[in-house]
Amino acid sequence: MSPSPNERDLNRAATDRILGGTPKRSDGALTVVALALEAGFPRNALTQRHIDLKNEFYDKVRARGGTPDSEQRLRKQVRRLKELRAADTEEIVQLKADVEALVGALHQATTENHVLRRQLAEQPMKVRLLPTQPYPS
Repeated sequence: MSPSPNERDLNRAATDRILGGTPKRSDGALTVVALALEAGFPRNALTQRHIDLKNEFYDKVRARGGTPDSEQRLRKQVRRLKELRAADTEEIVQLKADVEALVGALHQATTENHVLRRQLAEQPMKVRLLPTQPYPS
């Protein structure tokens, strides 16, 4: 699909409306999706044909001291993922310590079991008579 001759003009007008806080067709978000919607053409027009206009839009957003919504979402997600990674790291450290403790306990139990089996094998078998209880009448 070839670009319409006025796509660039439509995009610049849409940029001005979004940055001016007066969007007509979009929610006014500082994203390429909202810009394309505001301009009235597909998003891929900005991501494939008019990359310079997309970059110009983001440059204007940054120049105004704003951060594009997509970048804010990504930064928030990165923060959340870093927190999750830190929590996972703590859990891994705890699990490694637990594994070491369990291996030690297993080794101790195995050693005690071996000693008890040897003692049992060395002792002569004794039969013990258990006391009997009378049956109720």
